[in-house]
Amino acid sequence: MTAYLVRRIGQAVVVVLGVMVLTFFMIHMVPGSAARATLGTRATAERIAMFNAAYGLDKPLSTQFLTFVEQAARGNFGTSYSMQQPVSTLIAQRLPRDGLLLGLSTLLALAIALPMGIYQAVRRGRIADHVFTVVSFVLYSMPDFFFALVLIAVFSVQFHLLPSEAPQAESVGGILADPQGLVLPVVTLTLVSLAGFSRYMRASALTTLAQDYVQVARSKGLPERLVLRRHVLRNSMLPVITILGLSAPSIVAGAVIAESVFNYPGMGLLFYQAATSKDYPIMLGSTLVVGVATVLGSLFADIAYSLLDPRIRYVDA
Repeated sequence: MTAYLVRRIGQAVVVVLGVMVLTFFMIHMVPGSAARATLGTRATAERIAMFNAAYGLDKPLSTQFLTFVEQAARGNFGTSYSMQQPVSTLIAQRLPRDGLLLGLSTLLALAIALPMGIYQAVRRGRIADHVFTVVSFVLYSMPDFFFALVLIAVFSVQFHLLPSEAPQAESVGGILADPQGLVLPVVTLTLVSLAGFSRYMRASALTTLAQDYVQVARSKGLPERLVLRRHVLRNSMLPVITILGLSAPSIVAGAVIAESVFNYPGMGLLFYQAATSKDYPIMLGSTLVVGVATVLGSLFADIAYSLLDPRIRYVDA
């Protein structure tokens, strides 16, 4: 297990470096300049030159990249062009808010998708299975922003039940103090993840239900609920754990849309504002954080595999 973890950590470092290289050069290849986007179209050539010199944008890309890597290794992602604040501070302020939003929506999606997938597997081919399948495909095929707009149109505009804007508090406690404002953003992100989780759970549960140990448990007279909870649920969760570990980019992408629509003060909104203003330090810092989260999610998924299924073990080699 130790050797496996060492190899995975080494692979994670390589992946993160690859993310840094691709993100840095792809962002700088986008047409337009950060100076012009920050200072405005009427900025003089002198002001643009001063801006580029102040932020090192007049240096070769290779030099800029090495500077970025050196600073990132110390936890310093530079200073935001538009907000004039350290990017590490901005990310540290918004990460807990994102953790709250993404955590609540992911837990809610799993709480619905896991029993939903097992229920479909048990009732395979029946009306309930077909209905849930249609619902899953509809949710899966619709764009993220559509959910947000529909929820606002129904619950905020039509019935005036929930606010269309998320809580604007600076702290997690302040956001939790306004639970009504959290409902629509959380439900939006839940719908984004629900369809994928439920389909994988259904497919995995169908395979598990056909296993010999499930048939033996049933033949011993165990109640169906106990069979499903002890044998089917636990062994069917492995593919879902893999998807959960690798779904960080898609969940964060959904958060960018949801936070932009609901004006939620998280990293998604921060990244959206940075992308529209070509704020390179925020874009690079946010992308690096998401890349690290994805790598860690994949590593934790592999570890959870061995904990949930005793047949899976990573031995030192």
